[in-house]
Amino acid sequence: MTTRNVLITGGSAGIGRACVERFARAGDNVWFTYRLGADRAAELVDHAARHHPGEVRAFPFDQGDWADHRRLLDELPGEVDVLVNNAAVGSATVARYAGPGQHERDEAMLRINALGPLWLIRELLPQLLDQGHGKIVNVSSVGGGVAQFPGFRLADGMSKAALGHLTKQLAAELAHQPVEVFAVCPGAVETGMFEASTLDPLAPAARAELLHRLPRGRLIDPAEVAALIFWLAGPEATLLHGAVIDASMGLGVHPGLLTGQDR
Repeated sequence: MTTRNVLITGGSAGIGRACVERFARAGDNVWFTYRLGADRAAELVDHAARHHPGEVRAFPFDQGDWADHRRLLDELPGEVDVLVNNAAVGSATVARYAGPGQHERDEAMLRINALGPLWLIRELLPQLLDQGHGKIVNVSSVGGGVAQFPGFRLADGMSKAALGHLTKQLAAELAHQPVEVFAVCPGAVETGMFEASTLDPLAPAARAELLHRLPRGRLIDPAEVAALIFWLAGPEATLLHGAVIDASMGLGVHPGLLTGQDR
């Protein structure tokens, strides 16, 4: 596999960080974005320079702000071969990016989680088609992308469902083109977002009980999701063009494991 240029949004922590490390370890050039994690981003760039063959660069990015989309694309040092739309906010973390009003947080969630990926794809797709190859991986969620979980913000599931629709619609339009698109819907992954939305509000005993109920009795490691995304960006995944993949270890078919209900 030749060296690729990989753009990963939200790459300073969680699944995004694991993706940066996985692609850089393979020797790819990785350009990742961050919003609030400047220190984490700088540490990741330094770590990658010392441990991985691929070149890694970080770019500040306010996803969902049109002017900042244009700035980011102008600053990228080359053409993109793989786009991983990973940056997102959750029911708890959206408060860091919006005012206190419900309408403000709903708007921010839909703008960041759904409009941001749409705008990046729309701007980069002509280049991917012109160069005759490309991969797009949209990171959605089991909540909204596959199943429904009561208690989460309505706009959260709506935004993740929108990514699933975007993936399938694009796949239909690109059926005879050399660009492939996929969506990955992770479940309970060991990230700050899942901690904030689900684990932090729980007392220690309730937290332990919830973890025990999850598939295999554990959280998913971000590196496991990154390995799947890396494989989708390779040549073997062509048959899955347009797939919205339940990557939850079975939580998507049994949401009650998280909610504590029988079904």
